[in-house]
Amino acid sequence: MSTIEDRAVGPHSRQSDSTDHERLVLEARNVDFNWADLPFHYVPGQPMATHVLNVLHLLLPAGEEFFVEVFKKALPLIKDDQLRLDVQGFIGQEAMHSQAHSGVLAHFDAQGVDLTPFTDQVRWLFGKLLGEKPHRSVRRQHNWLLEQVAFISAIEHYTAVLGEWILDSPALDAIGADPVMLDMLRWHGAEEVEHKAVAFDTMKHLRAGYWRQVRAQLAVTPVLTLLWIRGVRFMFSVDPCVPPGTKARWRDFFRAARRGLVPGPRRLIGVVGSYYRPGFHPSELGGLERAVEYLAVSPAARASH
Repeated sequence: MSTIEDRAVGPHSRQSDSTDHERLVLEARNVDFNWADLPFHYVPGQPMATHVLNVLHLLLPAGEEFFVEVFKKALPLIKDDQLRLDVQGFIGQEAMHSQAHSGVLAHFDAQGVDLTPFTDQVRWLFGKLLGEKPHRSVRRQHNWLLEQVAFISAIEHYTAVLGEWILDSPALDAIGADPVMLDMLRWHGAEEVEHKAVAFDTMKHLRAGYWRQVRAQLAVTPVLTLLWIRGVRFMFSVDPCVPPGTKARWRDFFRAARRGLVPGPRRLIGVVGSYYRPGFHPSELGGLERAVEYLAVSPAARASH
């Protein structure tokens, strides 16, 4: 089981990026999920809440494959032993996340729901637009690697916030959301909270710079917002369980957010600003104790042992 201890890390080394923040031994859990009985609207009677969560399955397989490839390239540049171990754990966890979400996509495909018009665009975004740039000088390749790490750190800020939210979402239990999907989302969310500082600490260790940190988040925030909106609209367009022509409506989203079935905009907006503060560190986000507690009882995580 993971252990927790305090440590301090500094501006350009693992030992002083922040003071007295949480420590975990990161492990990749070889989880498995059976989707045979998954209803299409796994949040019962709530296509909006279901499809807001479905965007995770659309984005994360390609996104987390990208994370893995970038951090494999960054690993030889890391001089701090503890950070190197954390990055290895991060790589293992993200690879498993990608596989788990790909399993949901395969389930949809088996049900005759074609998601490739959207997922192909996501693969282009991570594989081509943000991927490796050939025929560059060594210096330019290094600078692009720093940009990639900064982009991932910015995205991980959101995944940590979403992970903390899904771990504390009793409304989904109360409404009868599918327990296998809930376990999958909460296992994933807990691991995002576990490794919430790894990408950020790597960015600082490699001296990517504060302005690169800010610039990456300024780019990531609107792109993620647009992708989420387009993803929900796309899921409604292929949903076989709603009347043809049914559109995603903002009032349905805000209603679901008020009920606690999806994270509300206030929660997300509140944490975005903190990332721009020069002294910010992801340990401020909290949620670690709940994450460790959930991983101790998660059916999938327990079965993986």
